[in-house]
Amino acid sequence: MKKSTYSIFLDEERCTGCTNCIKRCPTEAIRVRDGKAKILADRCIDCGECIRICPNHAPIPQSDSREKTKQFKYTIALPDPALFGQFKTKPSPRQILAAVLALGFDGVYEVAWAADAVSIAIREFIREHRGEGPWLSSSCPAVIRLIQVRFPSLTEQILPILSPVEVAAKLAKEETSWQLDIPQQEIGCFYLTPCPAQVTAIRAPYHLEHSYVDGALAISDLYCELREKIAGAREQGEPVKATALGLTWGRVGGQTRAVQSDNYLAVDGIYNLLQVLEEIELGKFDNNIDFLECQCCQGGCVGGAFTVENPFVARVTLRRMAGQLRPKLEAEKEQKVLEYNRKGYYRAEKEVEPYSIMSLDKDIAKAIYMVEQSEKILKQLPGLDCGSCGCPTCRTLAEDIVCGIATETDCIFKLREQVQSLAEQMLALALKVPPVTLVQRQIMKTQREVLELAKRLPPVLAKRNQKSNQKKGGEEE
Repeated sequence: MKKSTYSIFLDEERCTGCTNCIKRCPTEAIRVRDGKAKILADRCIDCGECIRICPNHAPIPQSDSREKTKQFKYTIALPDPALFGQFKTKPSPRQILAAVLALGFDGVYEVAWAADAVSIAIREFIREHRGEGPWLSSSCPAVIRLIQVRFPSLTEQILPILSPVEVAAKLAKEETSWQLDIPQQEIGCFYLTPCPAQVTAIRAPYHLEHSYVDGALAISDLYCELREKIAGAREQGEPVKATALGLTWGRVGGQTRAVQSDNYLAVDGIYNLLQVLEEIELGKFDNNIDFLECQCCQGGCVGGAFTVENPFVARVTLRRMAGQLRPKLEAEKEQKVLEYNRKGYYRAEKEVEPYSIMSLDKDIAKAIYMVEQSEKILKQLPGLDCGSCGCPTCRTLAEDIVCGIATETDCIFKLREQVQSLAEQMLALALKVPPVTLVQRQIMKTQREVLELAKRLPPVLAKRNQKSNQKKGGEEE
């Protein structure tokens, strides 16, 4: 299993240790130690909940720098469908694509167009595996990592279909290499991403050994420049390839509409997802649903941490913009996608692996022993889950104590008990001290002086005196 990574970092200067983030984190991935929040890398899923709840803006999502584009001879921008919902000035999709190109890229390839193809691949997979669901959508990396961390038994239900951005990068490199005779390794594809989870997915892909995407640029970092470019952009260049169905992948419900499944469920928001996934894990759905669209952010990708527009406004904007495009793929193009799908072009190279972070040690016997110990410690804790110890719950504190990264006195209630007990013992000892007479004080003073003199003797001299004393003792006898 690969080492886990994440794309959200904490600014310690901004962090005040308020513990708001540890209570909000859905995977219990944050601790507060020495007054500062710390992220546990193997538990963080880049959902962005800590970013939304922190009043001091200490969690900072990371993306790639535009300097990285200079490493490639030919660069292609991959705009996410959510980007099209970020502009209140109501530019056309073609104007937005022209503005993206004007940022300095050599080409633009629409992720929404790849979403059209992926929708058909998903539809075909569900048709071939009807009754084996519910199949979980695989496009949101934060959801995939949530399943890996908290619902590992459901990883088998994740659709083995590549995400639209990976398909877009794959197609863009192949087509550009063939058209311009440029080696694919000299072509750099850069995703204009709405969330930090996509940055992590590129660095550590879950369906591929190596991502086709070479970098991820935050939409929020490019927004101001894009607005200026849009103001001067004209309806030029190639027409938009994506359909209305592909463009609406940026909002919740867009995938289910594009897949055209008649037995589906669309869920957005991390806590809504937790509830639904728990019910699926318990078998409550009983194969009543074929397809579950999972969106970590409220409203879908338009609510990502790297977006700038209000997600509700962005949803409406995206819906209106989709009305400017043709409703779906033509029959000829759909046949071509189906042909690619039969060859396995959109299929994942590997299955999603579960994370075994909940085990306390790799050695099963040791892990079982540690669980038993943590259960014993948990019984001694107050069970209030107050968070004042820097852990989200008393159970996580017990686990941290067993792992050696926390102590029992981190709990203020246990600390108060121990301080009170220590104070009582000191008081009892003080009451047992007998009255000290002048003679006793003189004896104690003499003893201290003798000890101080003994300490000053050099080791050799002390040894010689010891032998001399022994010899004298022998003569006297």
